[in-house]
Amino acid sequence: MRHDHIISAKQLSRADIEEVLDRAADIAADPSAYADRHAETLLGLLFFEPSTRTKMSFTAAIKRLGGDVVDMGPVEYSSVKKGESLADTARVVEGYADALVLRHPSEGSAKMASEFVDVPLLNAGDGAGQHPTQTLLDLYTIRENAGLDDLNIGIMGDLKYGRTVHSLAHALTNFDAHQHFISPESLRLPRSVRYDLHEEGATIREHTDLDDVLDSLDVLYVTRIQEERFADQSEYRKVAGEYQIDAETLESAREDLTVMHPLPRVDEIDHDIDDTDHAKYFDQAHNGVPVRMALLDLVLGGDQ
Repeated sequence: MRHDHIISAKQLSRADIEEVLDRAADIAADPSAYADRHAETLLGLLFFEPSTRTKMSFTAAIKRLGGDVVDMGPVEYSSVKKGESLADTARVVEGYADALVLRHPSEGSAKMASEFVDVPLLNAGDGAGQHPTQTLLDLYTIRENAGLDDLNIGIMGDLKYGRTVHSLAHALTNFDAHQHFISPESLRLPRSVRYDLHEEGATIREHTDLDDVLDSLDVLYVTRIQEERFADQSEYRKVAGEYQIDAETLESAREDLTVMHPLPRVDEIDHDIDDTDHAKYFDQAHNGVPVRMALLDLVLGGDQ
């Protein structure tokens, strides 16, 4: 992976994924062994959309590797407000950093920006497109709790606009995973994603009712309805709050069901699930640090 841009989960092979996850497991077991791997390395943060977990975990990851960040800061205080293009912003910040992390509201923005820079660029979310580093921490969490082969996973909520869903679905085609997609008809997986999954040989089923499949699942991956992606707020209101789970919902689930969520949640998962053995979404968020440490270490050319 050295010096590669990480733009889409589609570019990751099973070997790539396992290399990152194995490195992350090593880091989680002995983080002090990686403390000075990238001393004086600078990571450039270009976040054009709000972020808590992704931005903070990338910051924590590079600092735990001995490096630091240079941060563009809020868009309203940057030269973007003066009309600077994304390409120009990326080319400028490239001169200050050894790698870049980009989040942007436009699908395809990370791919475009990567064509203008020579340092590694990592896509931290491009609109409703892809979020490959989130996918890697999702896979790490799934592997830790349920394994990645002979897996039945349900992915529920906003499948149309949810970039974490699109990335995860593609990555899971590298494993023996049966994917069940649960959503309102209006928020089904985009046709292009369904086509790609079929072309990749994925085993997928689509449902509108969680009860149809809940008792067979090893993992339930819940997502919020992406209000900010709707052009028409009346359409959002039609589906808001339609797919929610609570402790009663899970009474028919397997005892070892793993419940995940990329966060932030709104009302999709009731707080009464938080203290159950099913809840792994806070562990999932915390896994962002060792996984992003591993990814940065590999992209920046860390010693084997």
